[in-house]
Amino acid sequence: MGFAMNAIEFMAISFVSVLGLLAVLGLALFVVDRTQTGDAIRRNYPVIGRFRHLFSELGEFFRQYFFAMDREELPFNRAQRDWIGRASSGDGNTVAFGSTRNLNVPGTPIFVNAPFPPLNDQYAKTEPLEVGPTAHTPYMAPSFFNISGMSYGAISRPAVEALSRGAKEAGVWLNTGEGGLSPFHLEGGCDIVFQIGTAKYGVRDCDGNLSDEKLSEVAAHEQVRMFEIKLSQGAKPGKGGILPAEKISDEIAQIRGIAKGKDSQSPNRHKEIRSFDDLLDMIVRVRTVTGKPVGIKTVVGSEEVMRDLFDAIVARSEDCAPDFITIDGGEGGTGAAPMPLIDLVGMSVREAIPMVANLRDERGLKSRIRLIASGKLVNPGDVAWALAAGADFITSARGFMFSLGCIQALKCNRNTCPTGITTHDPRFQKGLVAERKYRRVARYAREIIHEVETIAHSVGVSEPRQMRRRHVRIMQSNGRSVPMNEILPSYNPVSES
Repeated sequence: MGFAMNAIEFMAISFVSVLGLLAVLGLALFVVDRTQTGDAIRRNYPVIGRFRHLFSELGEFFRQYFFAMDREELPFNRAQRDWIGRASSGDGNTVAFGSTRNLNVPGTPIFVNAPFPPLNDQYAKTEPLEVGPTAHTPYMAPSFFNISGMSYGAISRPAVEALSRGAKEAGVWLNTGEGGLSPFHLEGGCDIVFQIGTAKYGVRDCDGNLSDEKLSEVAAHEQVRMFEIKLSQGAKPGKGGILPAEKISDEIAQIRGIAKGKDSQSPNRHKEIRSFDDLLDMIVRVRTVTGKPVGIKTVVGSEEVMRDLFDAIVARSEDCAPDFITIDGGEGGTGAAPMPLIDLVGMSVREAIPMVANLRDERGLKSRIRLIASGKLVNPGDVAWALAAGADFITSARGFMFSLGCIQALKCNRNTCPTGITTHDPRFQKGLVAERKYRRVARYAREIIHEVETIAHSVGVSEPRQMRRRHVRIMQSNGRSVPMNEILPSYNPVSES
């Protein structure tokens, strides 16, 4: 009995002590909030005013899990993320009872099924496509779906390792992003596209200029199949990349050829490229030094500019042409960029791809210049649409981030990514086990390819790239769909017959 009373007394004393501590803490916060001058809400409503900031911070996460409908969240909705999650885990992506997608939303693509599609033993099968026929070492690319640029530094070591190994297993290429070539890109054994950004990371001399010697060193790696000169990217056209100082380790500084301890800001453009003639000179130089296909990555701002590019190519001859052009839509993503650029600058990939394809074909360059689409194309319908619109390849960054386990926490620029993908903090990186995650990367790529082949089979073609604009109908605001080739006619009418 005495022991029970002592326990009760102890609990009562502890409870009173806790209340006392809370009262002291509340009083301290009250004094701090009342006397500070930077926040009007906290000054007028001490202590309880702090909850406004807490709820504002947590709001985006509560919406994601409890309030947002499956298809209304941005930048990627739950239906998109769930599809990638099921594809990456190897779970079946069949659904029951009917589609949850509202097919009446203007702009929705609807594929035209063939009345007599090929039999199952005539299934649509992806075939390799050559890039850079005039290069010393052309590239026979095995897949139409590949991994877009994500720099080591912007993403973590285990993320790069998992992407490299997954790309190898799935037979897709991996773009290095502008951060240079790391050992972790190479260790998986996959095909690699080396991106040359405006800061020339990895191929720069001590003054930051392009180094032919370092280009040759990179090209000496057999895995490096192509080079991509980045002019701009969708999330921040006209502005260079940003790598915060806290993400720059000794290793990253060495790979990029930069100083440690301060933010690394890429120039907004290549200082030696002031015109399309300069650009073509750069393409020829890189292709001559490396012997491998060379292309460009850009965001389309207007049809006139792209027309000028193709005019310059024709005037100089096909020998000066880029081997591929990657079109990044204004909806493209990044780890850090000013909101006005993310929201307001750059043409959507859905407008740009058909337009650039027409300009290329108009100049007779279809077999010479391959077209790569990039920008929020993460599900089979998006990828199939891009192929039908005129793209030869599609690349995705955020789709593969979701396959790694990204939860859209929106902390890419803070070095606190909870899934370990965009952080160099060992505490968070330990959650990303490359030996397991690479299988998810491979399964996602293979499932995209398989389901796009399924769409191609349904519309009646034997290879996904044989899909044309006539195979897609676009929903209009009046509730009726119209064939895409009527809205955006192809340059070659024969291909739409």
